[in-house]
Amino acid sequence: MKRFVLAFLFLAGALSLRAGTVSDRCVKDSLRYKGETHVFWTYTPSELSPEAPLLICLHGYGGRADRYGTQLVDLAEEKGFVVCFPQGLKDGRGRNCWNVGYPFQEGLKRDDVGFLEHLAKYLVKTYSLHPSNAFLTGMSNGGEMCYLMARRKPKLFAGILSIAGLTLPEMTPLRYAHPVPFMEVHGTADRTSKWEGDPEGKDGWGAYLSVPAAVSYVVAADGCRSYCKEALPLIRKAVTLHKYLGGTSSPVSGKPCEVWFYEVDGGGHNWSDKDMDTYHEMWKFMDHFMTR
Repeated sequence: MKRFVLAFLFLAGALSLRAGTVSDRCVKDSLRYKGETHVFWTYTPSELSPEAPLLICLHGYGGRADRYGTQLVDLAEEKGFVVCFPQGLKDGRGRNCWNVGYPFQEGLKRDDVGFLEHLAKYLVKTYSLHPSNAFLTGMSNGGEMCYLMARRKPKLFAGILSIAGLTLPEMTPLRYAHPVPFMEVHGTADRTSKWEGDPEGKDGWGAYLSVPAAVSYVVAADGCRSYCKEALPLIRKAVTLHKYLGGTSSPVSGKPCEVWFYEVDGGGHNWSDKDMDTYHEMWKFMDHFMTR
């Protein structure tokens, strides 16, 4: 029995080591943009087709791109797409971030919208990817950046996938310049990006909308005309997928825009991957809006 336990622990340790972090399994690169050097890590699957998609993944406030786990890398290898993890530059507090308009970012002149556009075009060209199959995701501060990119650059991505992102009022026009397929995963007990919002900005992120209200703006902007919902298989906490369908045609894929909104009952501020198969749900969304 003792020998069996030791063997099991050795195997578990080996598997953990193999999983590693983004820096262990991705290629580090950098780009200059408007006088600043931006570092990023990219994973290319062993088999890469000409129509393969690109997924850019943005970390949260104070996060480290190279410290991410490799769940998205595993998915990229399984499904055959390129995934990139860029590192946000530091703000006045010395924290890595994306410039989305928090009150304490006032005066921060960095153009992260322009950088992400530059990065997406660079990656598509470098890896000979289909230009209509670029997607953007991000968690927390990265999720906020997803909402901002939907507002500022809706034709750049085939779809945008926010995880636990909050929505400042300036990110929610009644109409986008162009519609964009959108996905949001959010826990109802998230105490950082609160489900009920923070209309008075008491938590320091600025005033922001409730999650259902924020999603409703995207639904309206995309012109979705029908709705259905389904319960995902129960793993730990109940997850309801709200689907808003029949929107205006995407200028990228030509398909009607949809909004997929995952409500995690009692879920916190995380990727919700203990309550649902978040990464494969992300792939379903990407696969649906890919151009072939």
